[in-house]
Amino acid sequence: MEFTQRLDPSGAQPTQQMPAMSERTQQVGAGTPTVMGVPTRALQMECLLGREVGNAYGGREHLLVEITGTSAGVGRRLPLNLCLVIDRSGSMEGEPIEYVKRACGYVVDLLDQNDILSIITFSDTVDVVMPARRVVNKTLIKEHIQRIEIGNTTNLYDGMLVGAQQVSAVMSEQVLTRVLVFTDGEPTSGIKDFASIVQLAAEQKARGITITVLGFGPEFNEELLAGIARRSGGNYYYIQRPELIPEVFRRELELLMTVVAKNVRLILTLPRFTQIRQVYGAQPSVQGRVVEIPQVDIERGAVVTQLVELDLQMRPPGKYRVAKVALVYDDTVTGRVERIEADAVMEFTQDVSRIPQEVNPRVQREIEIQQLSRNLERTVLGLKTQQLSPAEVRQELERTMAMLTRQGRLQEAQEIQQALSALGSDSTVVEKTLMGTAYSLEVGKSKQR
Repeated sequence: MEFTQRLDPSGAQPTQQMPAMSERTQQVGAGTPTVMGVPTRALQMECLLGREVGNAYGGREHLLVEITGTSAGVGRRLPLNLCLVIDRSGSMEGEPIEYVKRACGYVVDLLDQNDILSIITFSDTVDVVMPARRVVNKTLIKEHIQRIEIGNTTNLYDGMLVGAQQVSAVMSEQVLTRVLVFTDGEPTSGIKDFASIVQLAAEQKARGITITVLGFGPEFNEELLAGIARRSGGNYYYIQRPELIPEVFRRELELLMTVVAKNVRLILTLPRFTQIRQVYGAQPSVQGRVVEIPQVDIERGAVVTQLVELDLQMRPPGKYRVAKVALVYDDTVTGRVERIEADAVMEFTQDVSRIPQEVNPRVQREIEIQQLSRNLERTVLGLKTQQLSPAEVRQELERTMAMLTRQGRLQEAQEIQQALSALGSDSTVVEKTLMGTAYSLEVGKSKQR
């Protein structure tokens, strides 16, 4: 969306004031064009500052960008380029591998001949059960799945690498690419260190490959799997019991089938007197005064929030743009690259009595959610190191659950309740559940409110 006036992003005229709201088109919050009431864009964007009036002598302020997946393109989807990367180490013997095979069969049933599927298994070695091919002969694909056999150790790094190679061989703008990694244990062979495995995930993200991780049972490293998901923009699941494996596979696949935007990124162009203090829950790239923040793929009806803290330096009183916000994404239905723009404008005054004491409630809500995410990670660390007693952990979790319930984050509140129920009896359930909740809050994705 274009507005009637722009400031020079370089800040060449830093004292130039913005026109009054009535003189301009919509200032903060870009709506979605519609035809006969049906959205024509996959996403809509709204930008909010914590306060509309700030101190001309300088200070800090939060900027919230809320991105919503619309109902555009209902009934249509982008073909999937999907690779299943399955741990077949010795600990998977019995019920776990049988439920995984069943889950893979469900995946095959949900796909069609426009989709591309590959299947990789890993133990001490990596095997290509089925190279990337269209899902035409479902019976034959299921026969390949049933022939998966148990191995020995866990070479997670090479399993991820070969899975990424399979999808990269057939990548295009006309497909949605995803690698699903299922594992039940720590890496025990091949490249095993945390930094290398997480860096591999980041490298694949740069190539347009998203990795979702599904951790099963008590032995996998939740920090590692959450790190893979965080650096690649994928999802993280903790599966406690083998009979839940098919349901989680189905849930992830159904999400993929409703993705309306991929390769999503926010681009913030900052004037001279604005600097980024921190970006919550993302790894931004900064080039001069342009900050690019990658976002996760967005499904129909999903809401993704991005919170940024700004440093606002001293300037003359008046209204100024503190950031130009651009949302750029690939529309998975139309195949077009779309761009939505909005200005975050703030009035600066030397009269401190005019500066609101209270932060915009929606912005304050997101600040609290990010704080809760960090608190949960600290709680997990305190539990593992025994720096927090069970009573202290319970008190912190009860407080967190109450706050999430008040804010309408009922799914995360339920996860906290599950962790509370396991507290004192099974610490691994507590740790893995809380890590998933913390990651979910950090990413900032929820269903449309």
